[in-house]
Amino acid sequence: MWSLSKVWDSMVNYLSNEQFWTQVGESIVKIILILVLATFFIKLGKVALHKVFEVRKKSPIRISERREATLMKLLQNVLTYVVYFVAFMMILEAMTIDVKALLAGAGIVGLAVGFGAQNLVRDIITGFFIIFEDQFSVGDYVRVGAFEGTVEEIGLRTTKIKSWTGELNILPNGSIVEVTNFSIHNSIAFVDVSIAYEEDITKAEQIIDELLQELPDRYEDMVKPPELLGVQNVVGTEVVMRIVSEVKPMKQWNIARMIRKEVKARLDQHGIEIPFPRMVMYNGTREKSSKKENIQRSE
Repeated sequence: MWSLSKVWDSMVNYLSNEQFWTQVGESIVKIILILVLATFFIKLGKVALHKVFEVRKKSPIRISERREATLMKLLQNVLTYVVYFVAFMMILEAMTIDVKALLAGAGIVGLAVGFGAQNLVRDIITGFFIIFEDQFSVGDYVRVGAFEGTVEEIGLRTTKIKSWTGELNILPNGSIVEVTNFSIHNSIAFVDVSIAYEEDITKAEQIIDELLQELPDRYEDMVKPPELLGVQNVVGTEVVMRIVSEVKPMKQWNIARMIRKEVKARLDQHGIEIPFPRMVMYNGTREKSSKKENIQRSE
């Protein structure tokens, strides 16, 4: 009982010490100041990086815009990690923790943690080679496994892919095994146009060919005039003709819509009908009555 009261008295004396609370107050002020300065330096560094890349755009010697966007995101990511690490060390020092001894023991601890952080190391190494080999960049439209969308960010550990429906998929770099990049080479737009079975195919092809030669002047995303391949299929009451167009990367869907619109308007101008559902009615009454008459005559 006596020992507990002695411990309690020493604790009360320690907490009531004015110097202790002065030191705690100074540490809290230092920590707040360190966090404010860290946030300020991160924002300032990101603005500086943005300005540097803006200046590089005017330089005659420059890398591609895809590469610049990727490097800027990566450097901003690295800047954030470095500033927060330095801020963490300064906070420990403000709390009167021996940082030097902590760093000295970090080698041994790091060796032990390394065995359990193999996935983290793999993510970082894979992320480095993704950027080094330029497999894909920020702004590219890619497919990675079951995920497909636009690359929002490539970090040291993760890659963020935004799907066209708005979901943001965050993938560890180590899990990226196969990548399909749709944004490097030109895309191809496929358009199937159907006309009525009774229409003149040669006339329809001539009208469509004349239209296709005019389209590149209206749509800058077309690399060259679209090409009419000819009759793709004949089904029921329709004749299907296929048009292909080489366009800029990831512009095939928009151009395909425009081609359908333009072809429909031009065919309407020349009175060429598109197919519509038809039903043929067959009346079998006469055939049945004639069969009855033949039976009666034979009897």
